[in-house]
Amino acid sequence: MSAASTRKLPIVVLISGSGSNLQAIIDAVQAGLPAEIRAVISNKAEAYGLERARLAGIPTHVLNHRDYADRESYDAALAQLIDDSKAELVVLAGFMRILSAGFVRRYEGRLLNIHPSLLPRHRGLDTHARALAAGDDEHGATVHFVSPELDAGPIILQARVPVEPGDSPESLAARVLREEHRIYPQAIRWFAEGRLRLEHGRALLDNQPITP
Repeated sequence: MSAASTRKLPIVVLISGSGSNLQAIIDAVQAGLPAEIRAVISNKAEAYGLERARLAGIPTHVLNHRDYADRESYDAALAQLIDDSKAELVVLAGFMRILSAGFVRRYEGRLLNIHPSLLPRHRGLDTHARALAAGDDEHGATVHFVSPELDAGPIILQARVPVEPGDSPESLAARVLREEHRIYPQAIRWFAEGRLRLEHGRALLDNQPITP
């Protein structure tokens, strides 16, 4: 086995809440995903995802956005933490902050997000309730490269679930979340294996454009 095949991609995961997608990534790493989580960073000290990281022996940092005068100064401090970790991929896993255009450009092609809808439908918040209100017959989740425009970056991978009669936002969210836990580690694996990249504003897998 070559050194290249055993190399682990250094990543940083950004969270704001419970960290269930973080846990899915931690579990995937422990099961052989060729990545190393160098740090977990949260803008909220009470985020349970920080405890998940500590239990896995991963360094954690809290960077409270209320301690900074504006978005740009916060993002500069966040970028410093990321760069100090020598991460080659930044993974947003429920990080409830809109990132500045400068931050996104700094990590262009190395910044992933997962969104609980079938983008481009239902950008932003409250996606499950909005899918039900719209009468959608299917819903899902999307992994995408991050662009300066909210939830609009090139799509990498989607998972679809049916909207069932009698669904509530909570029941629909639970089914979508199970799919999130499946597809996010998959996209990270593709990146770690050198199969996934962003080129001229398009997501490529094995040198072929991805079409959702």
